[in-house]
Amino acid sequence: MPNSSSISEFLLLALADTRQLQLLHFWLLLGIYLAALLGNGLISTAVACDHRLHTPMYFFLLNLALLDLGCISTTLPKAMANAPWHTRLISYAGCATQFFFFLFLFGAEYSILTIMSYDRYVAICKPLHYGTLLGSRACATMAAAAWVTGLLYSLLHTASTFSQALCRGKVVNQFFCEIPHILKPSCSESGSLRETGFIVLSVLAIYGCFAFILFSYVQIFRAVLRMPSEQGWHKAFSTSLPWHRGRENVLAVCSRELRTPVPHAAAAMVAQALLPSRVP
Repeated sequence: MPNSSSISEFLLLALADTRQLQLLHFWLLLGIYLAALLGNGLISTAVACDHRLHTPMYFFLLNLALLDLGCISTTLPKAMANAPWHTRLISYAGCATQFFFFLFLFGAEYSILTIMSYDRYVAICKPLHYGTLLGSRACATMAAAAWVTGLLYSLLHTASTFSQALCRGKVVNQFFCEIPHILKPSCSESGSLRETGFIVLSVLAIYGCFAFILFSYVQIFRAVLRMPSEQGWHKAFSTSLPWHRGRENVLAVCSRELRTPVPHAAAAMVAQALLPSRVP
């Protein structure tokens, strides 16, 4: 039987069964991808060029926009390229690379979202300590820690997953390489158990971040509701809008890690593409 050393490529899930539907999905995903590039690119350019936006909130928003650009560029281009050429192939090295960067960027993104909730908590609930707790050095350190966390998280999963022997075919029942579908061809029970343990720890960490974000915004809402001015309400709530997308992203990754079934695979791909394109 083939193992991980003999398998040179994987077969991804086709976007559709017919040529017409494949082209339709291609143009749909291309539109979403270009919208994501434009939206996140404009955010990055505005924050980098406008000195008035050189604040902790916009610094973390810049990091989030860059991570979104990386996330959508990791999965969508390959899926789109396969459609017009009527192919499903991805090389073993390409699959491992896509797997690594996908986990790296998403791990860093959830860390940044958690930091952003802390930033808003300090700004609204402890404004007198904001300059001390979120100075330029502290912000750079927290952002670097988020990227390193994503890197370590990805290295752990990638090394564990692709070190296993694969003896049950090379079909990946998804549009891109992700953990549950790469584990299915594995014939190593101990390796699968080890990776399952990592997944469980990952889900616990994600829910821990979600609990921290939820706690932060509960405290923010309580502080806002005590403000006597409606103008203060509006300003405080408007600076907390990235939370809405953060909540959706966290719930989406939890569902993906837990292998929640999706009614239609193409709908899952569109949902995956839409998350990074929804700029705050």
